[in-house]
Amino acid sequence: MPKIGYADLHCDSVTVSCNAGGDFSSFNGQVNIEKLKSSGCGVQCFALFTQGENAAADFNRFAAYYSAQIAVNPDILPVERYFDIEKASKEGKVAAILTVENFGFLDGDIGGIKRLAALGVKMASPVWNYANAYAYPNLIFNGSIPDFSAREKRGLTDLGKAAVEELNANRIIIDVSHLSDGGVEDVLALSKAPIVASHSNCAAVHNVSRNLTDGQIKKIADKGGVIGLNYCRDFIGGESAFGGLLAHLKHLINVGGEDVTALGSDFDGIPPYDELADCTYLQKLFEYFHSKGISEGRLEKLARTNFHRVFKEVVG
Repeated sequence: MPKIGYADLHCDSVTVSCNAGGDFSSFNGQVNIEKLKSSGCGVQCFALFTQGENAAADFNRFAAYYSAQIAVNPDILPVERYFDIEKASKEGKVAAILTVENFGFLDGDIGGIKRLAALGVKMASPVWNYANAYAYPNLIFNGSIPDFSAREKRGLTDLGKAAVEELNANRIIIDVSHLSDGGVEDVLALSKAPIVASHSNCAAVHNVSRNLTDGQIKKIADKGGVIGLNYCRDFIGGESAFGGLLAHLKHLINVGGEDVTALGSDFDGIPPYDELADCTYLQKLFEYFHSKGISEGRLEKLARTNFHRVFKEVVG
């Protein structure tokens, strides 16, 4: 089977590399420039993740680092519109999409979303694992221990609802991967554009609150959105990561159809393991899926064309 170019909807590599104080080309993580090129990556979404009292300063630091690394790496092309993805493909470069994970650093300022758009942010999730002024997460804690069996019903705050309208207006894709069940329902009801769950799996396959219910999968699919398979072992379940991801993929197709599938590694936000140690293992995953009956046409949709469609529709 020929190498399949792919789009990855979520990694934490820029944040981790910046904190490590190195150059992204030589960063010893699950994703770096060399690994992306050799793995067949066509599009990589780079999340700027912040949390805590220094979040605003951290965001500015990460954004500056990202811009500096883009400027000195000729193998990466920053994406403003869909034609940049096509241009990167023609030039043999990796198309880089800037995303944001967690709005806590905005400190309740809806106007900050317009500033994110000006920075080139194309996808954003309102919350991470802790509630903020906009939303509640899909992770509930008992003390300091996460209770993955519990699901959060509280939805978006009034500020979060206003943020949905502002994200739509600024052509930023809304990402619901860390959002509570109530929040997902609110976004589905309020957003005029397709939405994504950039790095989430299926609760029916492995029942943890970070995974999506069948109802959520169906509604995201009906809205024209996509769901990126998360490679974290805690959210895959089963004995084998490849076998587990296949089960999640088949379930996504059965519930939402083949047009809802995508990839969202969460690399450099998850511990490495032998089967998917880093992004260079992606072609082995595709070969495994194909050997288990997933057609090349469905692999192409999973790997890139479904996300390309959503990006083109929402961002332009």
